[in-house]
Amino acid sequence: MIIQYRVKPHLAAENQQYIERVFDALRTSGVQGVRYVSFKGDDGVTFVHVVSIETETGENPLTQLPEFQMFQAEIGERCAEQPVSMLIEEVGSYRVFG
Repeated sequence: MIIQYRVKPHLAAENQQYIERVFDALRTSGVQGVRYVSFKGDDGVTFVHVVSIETETGENPLTQLPEFQMFQAEIGERCAEQPVSMLIEEVGSYRVFG
């Protein structure tokens, strides 16, 4: 899945801090069943998340992390353009998702 959105300029740093906390929590807890990467565009306000859920049930382990819940809690308020998500199918990759 790819999720893309733009935040309000004055909230870009806050949004990035939320994302960094999620990655810190992932590293600390060693959550399994998910591959996740996030990018910030050169405009400083566009964010793109690429997520691969690899659990047997298809359940997203990110949703169990308090840091992810905090990140999502007010995402709509931080956005200038609301998140758009798209399910994607891998055609090819090099050293990205296993």
